[in-house]
Amino acid sequence: MDTEKCAALLCALREGTLARAAERLGYTPSGISRTIAALEEEVGFPLLHRGRHGVAATEACEALLPAMRQMVLQADRCRQTAAALQGLDAGTVTVGTNYSSYTHRMAQLIARFRTMHPAISFRLIEGTSSVLVKALHENRIDLCLISQRDGPHHWSPLRRDQLVLMLPPSHPLTARRSVPLALLETERYIDILPGRETDNSRCLAAQHIVPRERAAGVEDCFSAMALAEAGLGVALVNRTIADELRGDVAFRPLDPPQYVEIGLASAPPEDRSPATQRFLSFLTRELSE
Repeated sequence: MDTEKCAALLCALREGTLARAAERLGYTPSGISRTIAALEEEVGFPLLHRGRHGVAATEACEALLPAMRQMVLQADRCRQTAAALQGLDAGTVTVGTNYSSYTHRMAQLIARFRTMHPAISFRLIEGTSSVLVKALHENRIDLCLISQRDGPHHWSPLRRDQLVLMLPPSHPLTARRSVPLALLETERYIDILPGRETDNSRCLAAQHIVPRERAAGVEDCFSAMALAEAGLGVALVNRTIADELRGDVAFRPLDPPQYVEIGLASAPPEDRSPATQRFLSFLTRELSE
């Protein structure tokens, strides 16, 4: 099975359409369509559902994806190792970040790193810590800056971050220096990323806290802040995120204090590509400082 064809298929699934995948890989739209059709002929069954809104993996394709990702990963590592043996730095590093406050810093560090290693390219994506660590374990990304999660990855801690309660400015709880966790059960709760595993949901589950009323579900902290400003409820956020918000809301720590550890998750050293290893060393040093 040709790894370039597999890479084209993976790119199409990642981008969501053949047109965007063709643009990213430097194919013509008809060229990438023929490439994937040839791969489907080779395996003997359809790999993509094609529709007006893009492409999606068939059930049979889903079964093949882990092996395909591993093939493409190993082929890329072979190319990078061969380049490194010739004194060259090359390859692509995919980096995930959970915290928008770190995204700008990450972009600056990538730009600095590329001045020293211009042949190494990057993809930068965002997601929750749980989603990103799953992508890391499936070899879809190379490293991620997240809050700590369990799993077979290497962990480099950077800082301890506190969870805080976001409150409307006139809320009675703003008179307190800290808010007892149990009081969350009596509050209208603004759920950030409802139904997904986040630092907030993990904290509530670990403490067996069930808010009496879920006032709203939102997709980001800025929307949660707007609702809190309007007096619709309270929300949990990381202090790292709270420090970036500029709204008319108040923040109070929880009692007892609740913390998460932020750090870099990556594959074990023996499984990293040369480009990933070089960037991870640079990133760990810079972020630690």
